[in-house]
Amino acid sequence: MGAMKTRSASAGRWVNEVVSFVVFCLLDIMDYLLCLLYKTADYLLEAEWKPCYCLSPKKLITASRGNILLSHNNCESKILTVSPLQQLSGRSKIELEEISETLYSRPSLLSDLSKLSVNDLTKWVVNMTRSHSDCGEIKISKKRRKTMKSSFTVVEMLQGKIRPQNLSRQVSRWSDCDCGFCTCWNSTCVKDQSLFVKTQFPKGNSGNEDVLFIHGFISSSAFWTETVFPRLSTSKYRLFAVDLLGFGKSPKPADSLYTMREHVEMIEKSVLLKHNVKSFHIVAHSLGCILAFGLVAKHGGSIKSLTLLAPPYHPVPTTEAEPRQYVMKKVAPRRIWPPIAFGASMACWYEHISRTICLLICKNHRLWQFLAKLITRNNRTVNFLIEGFMCHTHNAAWHTLHNIICGVGSKLDSYLDIVRDKLKCNVAIFHGRDDEVVPVECSYNVQSRIPRARVKVIENKDHITLVVGRQVEFAKELEEIWKSSSC
Repeated sequence: MGAMKTRSASAGRWVNEVVSFVVFCLLDIMDYLLCLLYKTADYLLEAEWKPCYCLSPKKLITASRGNILLSHNNCESKILTVSPLQQLSGRSKIELEEISETLYSRPSLLSDLSKLSVNDLTKWVVNMTRSHSDCGEIKISKKRRKTMKSSFTVVEMLQGKIRPQNLSRQVSRWSDCDCGFCTCWNSTCVKDQSLFVKTQFPKGNSGNEDVLFIHGFISSSAFWTETVFPRLSTSKYRLFAVDLLGFGKSPKPADSLYTMREHVEMIEKSVLLKHNVKSFHIVAHSLGCILAFGLVAKHGGSIKSLTLLAPPYHPVPTTEAEPRQYVMKKVAPRRIWPPIAFGASMACWYEHISRTICLLICKNHRLWQFLAKLITRNNRTVNFLIEGFMCHTHNAAWHTLHNIICGVGSKLDSYLDIVRDKLKCNVAIFHGRDDEVVPVECSYNVQSRIPRARVKVIENKDHITLVVGRQVEFAKELEEIWKSSSC
């Protein structure tokens, strides 16, 4: 009987592998065709060609599209000069190391079958580099000339995003939703360029402790304000729940690359500085856990406690040559089963297919919300979950997925070491046993790096129901954590 089950499982895996290979080969072709379609549509509807992160060779950028100087020192590539200033963060420098190569280097299955053509393409790009390197448009180090094969794509995309007209543009793209909810930041948050923050203070504003809530990927502050906040209405804490940059009611700038630095700086500006927060507790879910580590790295002495829900930590083997690619394959394994893996793979591997999904879902979120209200009889929980899932732009989701989850997610070891060695705050981790988005092993991986971390696995709960549906119990658990951390 056991041998039969083993053979059945092996056969199932084999079928999944074969069918997945065929399906994703077709998706490779579809994404290429959609690339051409969107370039044409962007030109017709917005009067300009929009750069993308496709693997096709890119022509060198002329000086008319910006002034970018690349430096290659110590095997690292950095953008030293950017013109004009990136106004959102107030900085004139963007470090290329913040940009995950998974944005522009996602080998298709078809390319794996045509190594010769890839080699020819590589030689062509290198030759093109040599023929143009003396023109003064892009300065590179001769010792690191071979690393420029992928840099051209990044530079073109960066320059396409930081041109002056993009910095001043506040309207959404034609494929994004332009409803009042999605563009409310044009008339509110944009005045001081801050995130949307939902607050809840004790009566008389007498709270002497602050708590920062950070939501997960394609979600919003409603994940906290509709669940935990009402159960903490009589507490002594000042509660802050943010809509991350690009999500919910927060700004969704077309010129942002949604890097770790940008996300963290916007949280600092919108919460810590604006509300004079000196020390605080952090409660973070999924993607928010990675951003929480970024805050810990800068404000370690101010953190009172760290509560992580389903942290997406995939340890990268020391022998792995491409850590970000490794994490991307963990997050999106290019398999049709289970369905959550198929959805993650389409969102992560295919820029134009994922844009099509956003076009169908996010741009028409009002229709889907209306239908959901009819079907569920205006169920409040379903409404705020759909709102958080659909109210974002493709640009925000795409860059956050690659630059944060794949990029920063590949080097979380250093952040975890900071928590272990330099912080003394309590670390509590919660995970749903049935979570198919982030495996339970991820929480135990964090605990193996931070031995004092306490892991609690909730039976029969998944990525969402870890909080939704058990908010009363979870609110009590949070108050116990905060109380013990204040002693």
